[in-house]
Parts: sequence; structure tokens; C-alpha cells
Amino acid sequence: MSLFDWFANRPKSGSINQQPSEREIADGLWTKCEECGTLSYNKDFRSNQMVCLECHHHRRVPAEERVCQLIDVNTWMPLDEGLRPIDPLKFRDRKAYSDRLRETQEKTTLTDAVYTGTGQLEGLPLALAVMDFRFMGGSMGSVVGEKLTRLIELATKVGLPVVIVCASGGARMQEGMLSLMQMAKISGALERHREARLLYIPVLTHPTTGGVIASFAMLGDIILAEPKATIGFSGRRVIEQTLKEKLPDDFQTSEYYLQHGLVDAIVPRTQLKKTLAQLIRLHQPVPKVSSVVPLPEAMPV
Repeated sequence: MSLFDWFANRPKSGSINQQPSEREIADGLWTKCEECGTLSYNKDFRSNQMVCLECHHHRRVPAEERVCQLIDVNTWMPLDEGLRPIDPLKFRDRKAYSDRLRETQEKTTLTDAVYTGTGQLEGLPLALAVMDFRFMGGSMGSVVGEKLTRLIELATKVGLPVVIVCASGGARMQEGMLSLMQMAKISGALERHREARLLYIPVLTHPTTGGVIASFAMLGDIILAEPKATIGFSGRRVIEQTLKEKLPDDFQTSEYYLQHGLVDAIVPRTQLKKTLAQLIRLHQPVPKVSSVVPLPEAMPV
């Protein structure tokens, strides 16, 4: 065989035994955008707050990562970490609810679908709650409702603004009526917070639906949303079948909600901390936290 024939017939994959395949992605080094497919170096991707550098797609953020993005270093004070869900109805579908809880807790290392605590955002004290969609779709059960209510009541007593970062599929069906009651409980706590003339800002992320959007997610003094987030009560297909009409392509998006006056602003994640700080400075006097209620020792984030 001549040298020319060898080059003409050599394997194009670069290896004799290797079959043509998709580009391999080294574990832990690169992240592939779910929207445009662009590969981003993990360090750059995280420094951009998990927003695609190419198409600006906002990837879902774990609760602990969101706290790091918003809260100043060494100022985070978690609250009610010991609250854990139980199975009061002994609910079972394809598997027992108690088994689902245990498996989800082991997989995510979370106790339930929300982080709550106090901290500082650009030096401004606030009460922060962050929902995590990884835990059973961010569903709102008794623990989520209790932790949010306790956070809001503490903020009312101390004089803190409240920010809740929402990401949820709605109420948790496995807890039945107990889950639905959380809507009224949280809303009542927010009303007392409003009567104290304190600021509440919900941030709607992808997705925010069901009982969450039907209660505390839409009760803010100023309602913010991330770009292209899915926001709505029931699913698009259910609405189309009920109305027997074709809905607009951008229906149930943050852009649609802004156009129809249901949210006040769409804020890119990279601008969220700065925007929240500006709003708090404009609308909320700085409280004297230490002179009102002692708070737990801060933890680094």
C-alpha cells in the first residue's frame, strides 16, 4: 500500500477502533447549555451565576448556590433547619410518600424544598427564603409553609424586608388539605408584615406555578421575575382544552406577565442582587436588628 492510499483510507475518527460519536464532555469541567448547546467552562459559568454566556439562558439554581449569589459573605444565618416533613396521611401512590421523602433527602441533601434565613445584601439586612425545585418539584408542603411563616413573622418583629425566591410546581398533593392550608397561613403572615409597613419582594423563577403563584408569589409590593421563566397556575394544555382556544406562544412566561401588568420588572440574574439592594434602599429603612431580637450566629456561605 502506498503512502497516498494509507492517508486516503485511514479512519477519520482519529482512532482505529473508535466509532464516530458526539463530542465528549469531561466531567466537572464543562457545562452544556440546555437551550443553545454551547459548552461553558464551569468556572466561567458559575461566575456568571449559571447564565449561559452565549444565549443568556437562565439555568435552575440550587438553593444554596442562590444564597451565595445574593447574601454577603459570612452574614448568612439559617433558620429552622431542624424542621422535617412527616407523612400524616400515610399517602401512597406508586410508592409510599415516606419513601419518596427519604430518597429525595438523600439525593439532594435537603430536608425540604426551601431554605430560610437572615443575612445582608450589600450591607442591607433582610430575611430571605429560597425555594429549591430539586426537592419534589419545589412543592409546598407543611414544612415549606411553616418555615416561610416563621421567617415572615420574625421579619415583622425585627423590622426586616422579606425576599422570597420562588420555584415551585405548587402545593404538595401527598399532604392534601394540610398543604393547601399553607397558602392561607403564609398569606396571613404577609398581611401582618404589610400592616407593619415593611417591604416584601417575591422573585419568580422558572417555574413558579400552582398554589405558590395563587398565594404568596403574587402578593409582593414589588414583583420581580427572571427572563423567560414559566409562570402560571394550571398547565397550558389544560387551559387550551377548557377554553377551546389556541394560546399565544409566549403565554405563561415572565415577558407575557410583564406585558399584562402582573409583574413589575424582569431582572437578569446577574443584576438581581444590585436591583434588590436598590429597591430595599428606596423603600425600607435600615432596622436596628441587634436591639430588637437576638439572631443566631452567622454562617459563611
